[in-house]
Amino acid sequence: MRRYDRRDLGLLLLRLGTGGVLAAHGTQKLFGWFGGHGIEGTGQFMESVGYAPGKTSATAAGLAETGGGALLALGLATPAAGAAAAGAMAGAAAVHTPNGFFNQSGGYEYAATLGLTAAGLAVTGPGRLSLDHALGHAVNRGWMIPAAFAATAAGTALVVGARARRLRKAKEGEQDSLFEEEFME
Repeated sequence: MRRYDRRDLGLLLLRLGTGGVLAAHGTQKLFGWFGGHGIEGTGQFMESVGYAPGKTSATAAGLAETGGGALLALGLATPAAGAAAAGAMAGAAAVHTPNGFFNQSGGYEYAATLGLTAAGLAVTGPGRLSLDHALGHAVNRGWMIPAAFAATAAGTALVVGARARRLRKAKEGEQDSLFEEEFME
């Protein structure tokens, strides 16, 4: 195999793996497939972690993951697909950040890995084994990369920022106990 053939095959494998996982997670949110909770259950969860309104948040996350993942797997509109998936994973990472980095502790490791891989694919491009290549890169132009990331970053910052404000406001009315319960006995 020539060097470029290996690179193209590697990009195809990364796209299929990352895109497939993202699409599967998105369909859990949207349709309840693969053991997911659908829009209702995911909406309730989203509301409980500060993303409101819950159903709208669940729909947006599900569409970004399903659509971004499917498009990445196909290698179609790669800049927009990778940016959308990375934005969804940034929102997921925000939920898991208080638990630290590692996934076994509920941390953001998994979301960061998927998001960074999707972002890397958006920047690198899909390779020759893709629909973008077959269509002459009509929806994979160089200028689309910064445009897709700028739009996604702005939207993600607004959504994650609104969540942070909601969580701070909810916590304002709470008072921490002065003493640990074990000392009260």
